[in-house]
Amino acid sequence: MDLPVLPPVLPMLAKSVKGIPDPGKHDGGLSFEPKWDGFRCLVFKDGDEIELTSRNTKPLTRYFPEVVAAMRGCLPDKVVLDGEIFVAIGDRLEFEVLQERIHPATSRVTLLSTQTPAQYVAFDLLALASENLMDRPFTERRAALTGVLTKDSPSVHITRTTTDPARAHAWFEQFEGAGLDGVMAKPMGAAYVPNGRTMFKIKHERTADVVLAGYRLHKNSTPDHPLLGSLLLGLYDTESGLQHIGVSASFTQARRAALVEELRPLECPFEEHPWGGWAEWAIANPDRVPGTQSRWSAGKDLSFVPLRPERVLEVGYDHMEGRRFRHTAQFKRWRPDREPESCGYDQLDEVASYDLADILRTD
Repeated sequence: MDLPVLPPVLPMLAKSVKGIPDPGKHDGGLSFEPKWDGFRCLVFKDGDEIELTSRNTKPLTRYFPEVVAAMRGCLPDKVVLDGEIFVAIGDRLEFEVLQERIHPATSRVTLLSTQTPAQYVAFDLLALASENLMDRPFTERRAALTGVLTKDSPSVHITRTTTDPARAHAWFEQFEGAGLDGVMAKPMGAAYVPNGRTMFKIKHERTADVVLAGYRLHKNSTPDHPLLGSLLLGLYDTESGLQHIGVSASFTQARRAALVEELRPLECPFEEHPWGGWAEWAIANPDRVPGTQSRWSAGKDLSFVPLRPERVLEVGYDHMEGRRFRHTAQFKRWRPDREPESCGYDQLDEVASYDLADILRTD
């Protein structure tokens, strides 16, 4: 490749903030845009040669042949982009479906490229033709980015932006219904800083009371010094009983050891646990229940210590992916005042659907 910016490049990162930031407190103001829920992806294109790299610079090219083909037809000969690869089913982004695209078998990749085709949305421009734009302010990079598509494409897009914080707040409230993750804010005068947290991300913050159903041991745990790795969380469904909804895992080393002792009186035989039947499952399953293998966890011990579902805790979470927490939940506090059977899905927010096509408009 003969480009002014060559891989590997670590993408620019963001730090979390609460609420839409005030543009007046930032030199040059802020540009707001939707926060896409996909795979971060840098694109390096030199003629027909295209490389896609992930947030940690690993190659993505072979997994998304349909995206590469689309880029050959709608991007300039020499360009370097920062953006996100996503899969949409109907009017909603589906991260779990996107994860299925990372598969070792070429035949599977080819099949999924037609069954669940991915798309790309660009939100920054690092180089164009022979010019490195990384030291330019975002206002200039954005202006150049708006004209980077040489022709319209149904699968390659430029993200929407606004400088109006009220509109950004409306996006934050509305776009979650299409599976988006929040809103980003970028200082208008800032250069592109690889691996630097110069942007801001605003994500949804919610809490829920969930049932403690078990725990996994930490990778550094030993028989003489057991350490808790993650709490397994559940919610009751009126038809299906206690369902696995996610995990909480961020604890200090001392707290991990203390929790093992604190929870020991709740340990129970596996066959007496609501999830005991899952021990017989030997294949990957779409609900990612505890103790089962998947291609993402091959070789890892996913067995867990079953606990009688008698304790309730409050956790923080951002949003749901189907019937599970999308990310690891944050432990808030124990809730001894709550009965486990009262912890159901009805306490979770119902997010109104939203038209993804409207989000992809750039006006």
